[in-house]
Amino acid sequence: MDYLVYIAIFGAAATLFLWLRDARIFFRTGLQGYRKAAYWGVLYSALATLGIFFAAFALDLLGLGLVLAALYLQGRIVREKIWNNEGTMQRFLGSVPRPRANKK
Repeated sequence: MDYLVYIAIFGAAATLFLWLRDARIFFRTGLQGYRKAAYWGVLYSALATLGIFFAAFALDLLGLGLVLAALYLQGRIVREKIWNNEGTMQRFLGSVPRPRANKK
């Protein structure tokens, strides 16, 4: 296995992590931008996984291109601003405060 396959695996893992983080934020807040990001994240994760298979079977540059395209497209989705002064780890894990139903 070539070292580019490991890079493709790491990029696909990052794509999967970002998809799951967007889904978690959507389920906690109900914001439509994160809903769209979570739905499109399924497609981008599949594209990144396809990139791993291409990279594993001797098409390294095509596989890396698919993984990088998935990461690029996932970052282009417009999302609402939800963080103000939270720490890095809180933003990394996607833990956002839940909106209160009886807020006045």
